[in-house]
Amino acid sequence: MRRTETYHRRLSTGLASSGGGRLAQKRSVWTGLNLLGVLLIVGSLSGPAWAGPGAKVYQEMREKELIYSDDAWQDYVTAIGERLVAQSSHAGRNYTFVVTDNPAVNAFTYGDEFIFVNRGLIGLMRSEDELAAVIGHEIGHVIGKHSSKRRRNGFLSEIGGWLGALATGTTAIWDLTNTLAGTVQAGYGRANELESDEYSANFLTRAGYNPHAMIEAIQTLKDNELYQKSVSARPTVYHGLSTTHPKNDKRLHELVQQSLHLMPDLLAEPAGDFWALMDGLVYGDEAATGLVKDGVYYNGSLRVVVTFPKDWSVNNSAAEVMSRTTDARITLQRQNPPTEEQSPEEYIKKTLRRDDVINGTAIEVNGSKAFVGEIKVAAGGTQLRKIAVVYKDTSVYVFQGEVGANGDLEQFKTGFDQTLQSLRTMTPADLRVANHQSIKVITAKPGDTYRSLAAKASIQGDGEGILRLLNGHHPNGEPRAGDRIKLIQ
Repeated sequence: MRRTETYHRRLSTGLASSGGGRLAQKRSVWTGLNLLGVLLIVGSLSGPAWAGPGAKVYQEMREKELIYSDDAWQDYVTAIGERLVAQSSHAGRNYTFVVTDNPAVNAFTYGDEFIFVNRGLIGLMRSEDELAAVIGHEIGHVIGKHSSKRRRNGFLSEIGGWLGALATGTTAIWDLTNTLAGTVQAGYGRANELESDEYSANFLTRAGYNPHAMIEAIQTLKDNELYQKSVSARPTVYHGLSTTHPKNDKRLHELVQQSLHLMPDLLAEPAGDFWALMDGLVYGDEAATGLVKDGVYYNGSLRVVVTFPKDWSVNNSAAEVMSRTTDARITLQRQNPPTEEQSPEEYIKKTLRRDDVINGTAIEVNGSKAFVGEIKVAAGGTQLRKIAVVYKDTSVYVFQGEVGANGDLEQFKTGFDQTLQSLRTMTPADLRVANHQSIKVITAKPGDTYRSLAAKASIQGDGEGILRLLNGHHPNGEPRAGDRIKLIQ
């Protein structure tokens, strides 16, 4: 049995036994906050009876299916992590290493012995040694008690609030966990980051890894930061990166050199086949900007799913989603919320400025307030026009539809109502259906360039730049014949 599974069962019979396996769903948010406040004061995990913030987030991720569903990767990262812990002052302690199904380039710990590594970060790595360097850095933060030092400066109330929000079962758990991780990491400071680098260099060397891989891993993450800044106003930045590029970071190079004397006589065998595992790793978040698959619209950023009538053609653009047959159509648009308090009915009249809606009814769509009605039909070939407004989260969704003179009126009514009622919150299972892109590992041939490879890859946007980044050749490198190259398919 894998250690993550073993630990989860101990945790379930310890803390969770007093309130059942789904403690967060059976206690109030305030009770959870009080309990977590006590636990955070106690500090790191000392056994199954105590659950720190990492343990809490881990349980929430398990319940909401946000852990990457590939046991081979979970076992591999656990094996690397345990090898590193065995070379540290925490040898013998129960650490839990988790690969999360998150495309963001990040790895993090909340100060207890839970280390989270996003699949988005793994996809950037080019060797087991580089991945080990990142994991070692996070272990260093735990050993250095960097989060505990932050608690004395008001961190306790911040993290307690976020954990209380997690206990509500909100669907925006990625926003919460990412924000919580960012809150922890923002307080580390350069001195703590360098101390974690020093720990990591020592762990790597003692465990038989190449300590220079730490510089290579940080360089890859720095290149990602620079690339993201060039293409996005809100880049994903891994904590611990100084303003200095790793190539020129004197202190970082000194830490690596100082660890070389710890190198064992024999290098350890790899914990697994890094490149075999990399082949097939899920890549990115294809649904982030919205996509249609088999008549279903997925939007990862808005976390919504809408199912359109079977056998209708469905297309989406930045402005709307449209489903149609020869004689009927249904459209969906997202609008900004009103500037003043309005009901969905008032939104149609005041914000959309429509005075032609009749036979309206206030309804609910999967728990969200909504209003649906008919639009007066002027002279012409249209049998019926309908409009609906749904308030969901912080957005307003406007459905409109019409059926022509030769269309099936009852079929249209049924299709419109079912489409409207299908609007719901996206689940992790939905994301796995929508996000089908993965990494494919090939061997570069003579004459291959990233431009030519990008032309064959399934990448939206700057395919050439993304492939350079994934393969450690940002900003201007090219593959060499015989190199292992990561593509997107």
